[in-house]
Amino acid sequence: MMKNFAHRGFSGKYPENTMLAFDEACKTKGCDGIELDVHLSADGELVIIHDEEVDRTAVAGHGLVMRMTFDELRALDMSYIYAGQCERQVMPTLREYLDLVKAYDIETNIELKTGVYEYPGIEQKTYDLIRAYGMEERVIISSFNHHSVLRFKKIAPHIRCGLLSDSWLIDTGAYVQKCGVEYYHPIFNNMTPEYVRDLRDHGIGINVWTVNEPEDVKRMLDAGVDCAIGNYPDRTAKIRAAYVV
Repeated sequence: MMKNFAHRGFSGKYPENTMLAFDEACKTKGCDGIELDVHLSADGELVIIHDEEVDRTAVAGHGLVMRMTFDELRALDMSYIYAGQCERQVMPTLREYLDLVKAYDIETNIELKTGVYEYPGIEQKTYDLIRAYGMEERVIISSFNHHSVLRFKKIAPHIRCGLLSDSWLIDTGAYVQKCGVEYYHPIFNNMTPEYVRDLRDHGIGINVWTVNEPEDVKRMLDAGVDCAIGNYPDRTAKIRAAYVV
């Protein structure tokens, strides 16, 4: 049955990529995993935020993550549009996240945000932390920068990886297979029967994003994808529980 991953934590009801959103996802019945985004601060800390800039999700903040120290990032309120509706949220570190989920039966999709800036060394730093927590079998590494994914795969061949894409690639199954990774991570509406069949014929797993509407969750169940990543893990869990093959 299709797995149910919370996109940036339980981001449909709580500030995305915060410990609050991660904790609520862990507590949601039927949530199998969490997807999150990792950058490097100016002083080399693995921090969790989606955008390259803090402007959108910080209540009052401006600037590139890569040019700000961890202390500067930590001073920001990351409550996003939920400011005043929840306690002040700080930008989490990947270490803090792993501390939280180690007690739960939860998988983690770590997206390396190397699609715009490469963050030299982020792959090794991320692997070292995963290994320190003994989480090698509970993580999937992905990125829109496929070179970054292959750098990680070279460091840790035993860890599952996926290639992110929002494009309609040609001969997708053959491409992913040639890269030597386990998964393809497309935007969900690319998953036509032909696309699914091509990927399956090449032995590639399919984890799709961002699936929020009930009809789209049902369509992904019908398509037979391996995992749907969405903002409402409670909604997806209920639809999946009622699904009849």
